[in-house]
Amino acid sequence: MASARHAARAARGSGVLVSRFLDFFRSTGKQLFRDPALLAGFIPLFVALSYSTRDIRWLIGASTLIPFLVLAIRAFDVVTSPKGGRDGLTGLPCRAALLEVLDKYFATPGASTRTAACMVIDLDDFHSFNERWGREAADEVLRQTANRLRSAVRDNDLVVRLDADAFALYLAPSEGMTLDSTLSIADRIQRALSEPLVLHGLTAYVSASVGIALASKSPEPTAASLLVAAERAMVEARSQGAGALRLFSAEMQTEIRASHELAEDLAKALENGEIVAWFQPQVSTETGQVTGFEALARWDHPSRGIVSPAEFLPAIEASGRTERLSEVMLYQGLKALVAWERGGFVIPSIGVNFAGLELRNPHLIDKVKWELDRFGLTADRLSVEILETVITETDDDIVLRNIKALGELGCGIDLDDFGTGHASISAIKRFKTSRIKIDRSFVTHIDKDGEQQRMVAAILTMAQQLQVESLAEGVETIGEHSILAQLGCQHVQGFGIARPMPFEDTFAWLAEHERKRAPTPRIERQRGA
Repeated sequence: MASARHAARAARGSGVLVSRFLDFFRSTGKQLFRDPALLAGFIPLFVALSYSTRDIRWLIGASTLIPFLVLAIRAFDVVTSPKGGRDGLTGLPCRAALLEVLDKYFATPGASTRTAACMVIDLDDFHSFNERWGREAADEVLRQTANRLRSAVRDNDLVVRLDADAFALYLAPSEGMTLDSTLSIADRIQRALSEPLVLHGLTAYVSASVGIALASKSPEPTAASLLVAAERAMVEARSQGAGALRLFSAEMQTEIRASHELAEDLAKALENGEIVAWFQPQVSTETGQVTGFEALARWDHPSRGIVSPAEFLPAIEASGRTERLSEVMLYQGLKALVAWERGGFVIPSIGVNFAGLELRNPHLIDKVKWELDRFGLTADRLSVEILETVITETDDDIVLRNIKALGELGCGIDLDDFGTGHASISAIKRFKTSRIKIDRSFVTHIDKDGEQQRMVAAILTMAQQLQVESLAEGVETIGEHSILAQLGCQHVQGFGIARPMPFEDTFAWLAEHERKRAPTPRIERQRGA
């Protein structure tokens, strides 16, 4: 406090010059402490002021005020800025700011009589910028997109960055605001985004899928409900192809309501044991030996029986419960390994699918270690199955670190649905990939399609050179199995070996398979039979 009083006395003694400096600081101080370049020039400014007044005491005293000024400016920011902070890359507010503004809108009396809207904008095929030109160019695309969005909207509208390649807009109610004017703004935005971008001397073109939800049509008068509606409309637009636009409709509202009900049922199912692991074997093409099982989720519904994952997995993903699903599958998979061993069947590994949300968990490695220790298993008994697109489409540092850490722990890293993404050779090596799982689209009718054979042969040659194991998914016929074995694929999985089965049925299948096992496992059926 003494130093602060000294600074105040010194400041009073500096007269008009100090007064002018304080006026300057009031107008620019907030920007000063946000901008490193301006801040770097702050000390020379102090030196110049002290020199001009020939009073070094003023310099020393005023310098002691800097921490107080910084705290004051930060406090001012907290009071006046939307909650949730700003995105470091684009400078835009984040999701929380949008929800805050929407909450204020819905809390305003008579809000339903004024036209306001929420718009979600998703850049089409954005991951290709990362693949083609690298992270720096992709970041520049996001910065320029943010600038174009700011320029395309009105002063009282809000632009935020939702996530990696998605933005959102709040179109504030105003005189004459109608559905037509909302669509006009959306059209202006799409035209602005479609203008060529210049990236380090290269020209790039961007398009976006746009979803719009009018506040008056929101399923519920809440910020979260309106944002979900706009996101649902964006998903519909994206399904129509690049550059499409969709307005939230009553049909979508019905779908959202059904999705909410399904999500609630699934939340209960995950906790009361209705979500169970079924197991599909993986076998060696050389010996026919079972080399592993994959744990696949099934819903054992109390009234509907076994529900296909195609019906409930999208709802789990949409509700953000994939992390809990991975936990359930990990527990049941490791438990099965121990039970098989006690029953006389030593299965080398169990494959468990880890979704992007699970891989974002900063405590993932500790969780996996704990589960392995719980069952007395080593890390090499667990194969973590990761979609190829998770590696190619994410720039999340936590995800990438977790994948590398799982490999370093000793877990197998399986790239699932290989061939459907754009994984580079360097990515395969960087993440210590132990096996690629060739997508079923390359396997179907491979015995009758020479081009598919050449494509798979190229994949297998790459895997061999990189010392990565190979497994073909979706094998259904003797012909497919035979060609894959000839091409050098090491493992196969599919209905032709066995359909996924409940845990209690695996023992009988294993016993029968061992009894019949020959160098090449016998496949009893033809595709489609």
